[in-house]
Amino acid sequence: MMKYSLLFIAVAALFISSCKKGDVFVEDCTGAAKSFLTDVNPIVQTSCATSTGCHASGSSQGPGALTNYAQVFAAKSDVKKTVANGTMPQNSSLTGAQKSAIICWINSGAPNN
Repeated sequence: MMKYSLLFIAVAALFISSCKKGDVFVEDCTGAAKSFLTDVNPIVQTSCATSTGCHASGSSQGPGALTNYAQVFAAKSDVKKTVANGTMPQNSSLTGAQKSAIICWINSGAPNN
């Protein structure tokens, strides 16, 4: 009986840990190409560039400020990685559509559009 209890606890712990923040996200890039101006920048400004403790002007956190195209473009590999694995943004959660918009825009070369 003890053996089954330990097995149940181990399986439950594995299941719970599989649902934690930090899992890799698989984006959906079907549909219209994403635009920095209309799709990506609004997400970044409301979820990432919110304070100097995050990525607003003057920030030294991670890749630094993400307040304009040049800054987001320069940090695109970090942005893609942290959005995909769910570690950013720290103070809010992005929807699947928001994550896809950012990642798909980066995958398409991160154009200034």
